[in-house]
Amino acid sequence: MSIEQQILERSGLQCELSKAKEKLMIYRIPPLGDNDINKCIYISEKCINQLEKKEELDPKFWTFLKESMWSEVPAVQVVSWRMLNRLQNESWAMEALEMMYLDDDVLEWAKATGDHEEATETDLHRDCNGTTLYNGDTVILIKSLDVKGSSINAKMGTPVRNIKLVADNTDQIEGKIEGQQIVILTKFVRKTG
Repeated sequence: MSIEQQILERSGLQCELSKAKEKLMIYRIPPLGDNDINKCIYISEKCINQLEKKEELDPKFWTFLKESMWSEVPAVQVVSWRMLNRLQNESWAMEALEMMYLDDDVLEWAKATGDHEEATETDLHRDCNGTTLYNGDTVILIKSLDVKGSSINAKMGTPVRNIKLVADNTDQIEGKIEGQQIVILTKFVRKTG
């Protein structure tokens, strides 16, 4: 039986954290090592997006940690511990963390990435009004821009459809204007619809 099949069987085809049954995938827990069933969990897309800080952290969403933290699966314990630490400002999370026990090796693994020490604030791509931007969104330019390296002048009000977020810089997005792929600063765009 493959690792994937073992994980699916272990999970009962539901998120090992939230018990959700839709948009599920196998997630390898950092730091990544060998492909080991004990280092992977089957979780929802929403859990992954918030774990990887691609989406704003929603404390109310994570209240299921009070149950998942008791899992016998070390990978579930590690993710539960890390998320409870990121949610320390919530009284329920602090209480759960105080009750939680991890074996020494599991605790060492949980602390290995330092993710639990980072601020709970997530650095997301935001437009000029502070609205969160996502891949595939349509934005409008709020200022006329000269496109470096070309003769194109992108006029204020120009729509840019199907944008792509620049992975390592939340101040930039990519989009096509007059058929040319360009990088645009998020402070010069406003999300539509």
